[in-house]
Amino acid sequence: MTNSTIDLMAEAKSRQSQTVDLRRRIHMLPELGNELPETKQVVLDAIAGLDLEVRESTQTSGVVATLRGGRPGKMILLRGDMDALPMQEETGLDYASKIDGRMHSCGHDAHTSMLATAAHMLCGHRDRLKGDIKFMFQPGEEGFKGAKIMLDEGIIAEGGEPDAVFGMHVDPRRATGIIGGREGNALAAADTYHIKIIGVGGHAARPHDSNDPVPVACHVVTALQTAVTRKFNVWDPIILTVGRIAAGTKSNIIPEFADMSITLRSFSDHARDLAERTICNIATKTAEAHDMTAEIKVVKGYPATVNDGAFVDLVESTVLKTFGQGAFARDADPRMGSEDFSYILQRYPGAFVFLGCAPKGVNPDGAPGNHSPYMMIDEDAMAMGAATHAAVAFEFLNGGVE
Repeated sequence: MTNSTIDLMAEAKSRQSQTVDLRRRIHMLPELGNELPETKQVVLDAIAGLDLEVRESTQTSGVVATLRGGRPGKMILLRGDMDALPMQEETGLDYASKIDGRMHSCGHDAHTSMLATAAHMLCGHRDRLKGDIKFMFQPGEEGFKGAKIMLDEGIIAEGGEPDAVFGMHVDPRRATGIIGGREGNALAAADTYHIKIIGVGGHAARPHDSNDPVPVACHVVTALQTAVTRKFNVWDPIILTVGRIAAGTKSNIIPEFADMSITLRSFSDHARDLAERTICNIATKTAEAHDMTAEIKVVKGYPATVNDGAFVDLVESTVLKTFGQGAFARDADPRMGSEDFSYILQRYPGAFVFLGCAPKGVNPDGAPGNHSPYMMIDEDAMAMGAATHAAVAFEFLNGGVE
């Protein structure tokens, strides 16, 4: 490491076998939601014996472990999520999931392992740190709002609120050795709409005696897609997808109702609110125009993930100093996925970035992505991830590694 007495990447590599072992243990026993008793215990065992103040969430399986630096200063929070997804693993790996219908297909096993290794590394340099570090091991990212629950219960603020926060996500469609990020919007907000168009059922041979909701539902889909291109500013975009539409039980029966489910992705509160009004108006008024009614259920998901520009600059300079030129890529565009780290970034300045980990011998563009049953990572990338956590903490607290 240039002009420093600590080579964090070398340290991370020296701990690589432990990082990989921890990741594989978690990978084999995936747990869902906010209650992850086995994963939590694995994490507690992994950080046992370190000079940390460990606090356990009372509402989830979350853990916040605080490292007090050798000198007073600021505080940074580093986060790793722990939960898996409800899907069948198809990788064929020796350490594949042992639980049918569950898989760590989003890399949270790697996130947790990298953070645990970073905790070991930073504890070894406690006396050099000017300030404190919180290691947040968080459940419930995959739709269960684990970050928000932990924020609201106060466990993140307990013992001192962070001055900055940092999170990282593996990206198997980016080459190993490259970390990507951007200021401003990094990820989108995600909301779900469930709409039921209620008509009058009857015999398909006598449609005039019924009121068929199927063509009306089709009108709603067409009107929604038209609205996306005509009501929304192209520079403040949304993505609206009718992912499910269902009606009826038999070809000669006019159904009483038609159901549809919609996912909405947006980057601004303005577009998000306009989309809600538009969706509800189109569904309601289209149904009324055909003497029907529309029942609408709105399920608000995660807000947009918005990075602080100054902190992204800090991450970029830290990555380049630690790993050399070409190790950081400024992403031109945000992603339409969503993340509950967004709640933390609403409260505290910081950044959320992406760690390249394309499997060896696989073109990143063709690698199975996150949430794929075939998703795999280059485990060597985890050393870079652990070192990045440690380096960013040093940079924020100390202005670099001494």
